[in-house]
Amino acid sequence: MTGPSSALNRLSQQVRFLSTRVNMAQYTTRLIGAPNTLEHRVFIEQNGNPSNGIFNMIVEVPRWTNAKMEISKEEAFNPIKQDVKKGRLRYVRNCFPHHGYIWNYGAFPQTWEDPTQMHAETKAKGDNDPLDVCEIGEQVGYVGQVKQVKVLGIMALLDEGETDWKIIVVDVQDPLASKLNDIEDVERHLPGLIRATNEWFRIYKIPDGKGENAFAFSGEAKNKKYATEIIHECNEAWRRLISGESPAKTPSYDLSIRNITTQGSPGFVSRNDPSYVNVPQDSRKPPAPIEPSVSKWFYISSVQV
Repeated sequence: MTGPSSALNRLSQQVRFLSTRVNMAQYTTRLIGAPNTLEHRVFIEQNGNPSNGIFNMIVEVPRWTNAKMEISKEEAFNPIKQDVKKGRLRYVRNCFPHHGYIWNYGAFPQTWEDPTQMHAETKAKGDNDPLDVCEIGEQVGYVGQVKQVKVLGIMALLDEGETDWKIIVVDVQDPLASKLNDIEDVERHLPGLIRATNEWFRIYKIPDGKGENAFAFSGEAKNKKYATEIIHECNEAWRRLISGESPAKTPSYDLSIRNITTQGSPGFVSRNDPSYVNVPQDSRKPPAPIEPSVSKWFYISSVQV
């Protein structure tokens, strides 16, 4: 697949998708405040110029962890922060036998699931987020990590009436990367993982009092070709958003497209702009304590076989 050729100077500036191969040493994270607090933010900064290559993902949630970290679409320059509901930090519960997230979970920058567009096959509109990514390699990532990945397939979660795509990928540095080239290879080399992924997304909200999630395509994972087509569609939706063709403010969503990389876009600012200069300097602190209930196991009796 070929993607946009523009260099990415700072991933956290905006919700962006990058089709380039880079040296991971070119990226650093700027951590603000302490993990497990409302003030915690993670910005991603680039220190060099990428060259042509393959997909990058941003890790929001490392495997086996529970904090629901995500790109903040509403804040300037889109840092990663922990999701909040009713003033409380959100954590994913442990639904036995799963512990936290079972992959490195994150997003493809420079993509957007347009909430005004109905998908022809899922019969549901986009969820107003960048494309979600499940990286299935053996290495546990960290918040803000930029991983080079190969696309393998895709699942379509129907979350509260919206299409919520889940792209399945593997880190190109993973020992199995050369053997994983499409969705059927996942079952061959990592038996049970696709089924566990389906189960995880289906039941993970049950401990919070919600029902099971539903899937399009009867829960089937579509192949690499289908996934690539969805990535193209969401990249084009992002292009319309960042260029001003799709308004960032409507009654249903309010996004910040402020950035220092896409000259000519309505949200572009220079590096001398006060809004950029005043982004806090790195002030990382030790993580705050997590309430003990986050470690609790939940046994879901409705799990299907």
